[in-house]
Amino acid sequence: MNTAVHLERVLSDVSTAGVYHLPHMDKGDVVAAAKANDFATFRVNLAQAGDKEQMLAAIAKAMRFPDWFGHNFDALADCLADMGWQPADGYMILLEHCDGIHGKAEEDFLGALQVFEQAASDWRDEDVPFWCLVEMQADGIAWLPTEP
Repeated sequence: MNTAVHLERVLSDVSTAGVYHLPHMDKGDVVAAAKANDFATFRVNLAQAGDKEQMLAAIAKAMRFPDWFGHNFDALADCLADMGWQPADGYMILLEHCDGIHGKAEEDFLGALQVFEQAASDWRDEDVPFWCLVEMQADGIAWLPTEP
């Protein structure tokens, strides 16, 4: 089985969906696998985020959150829990360039990851895959399995 097909299968497995390190592979392959599964896919560039406010603003912009988004973790959880404004068979969020925000506002960054992990858990209960892949060098997050 080739890696692309394997990645499509991995992403379709609701039971393992959650927050993982972005694998060392072309991000386009990850996006293509998500789209092959009819997932809504969002690429969030956190390179310029230096604090919680900037991080949440980048997430809200990239994910096209509704106008009522309140720019706090509770509002983030609310938006991730009800994706009615973006219906899909599953969800893929790529958090890109996270080393800066991780270093500048580690507690807030980890808080955001906890919100994404809770959303993934809640969506698992609905039998909907919800993935958040994190591009950073630091340890502490499991790696997405990509090899057959």
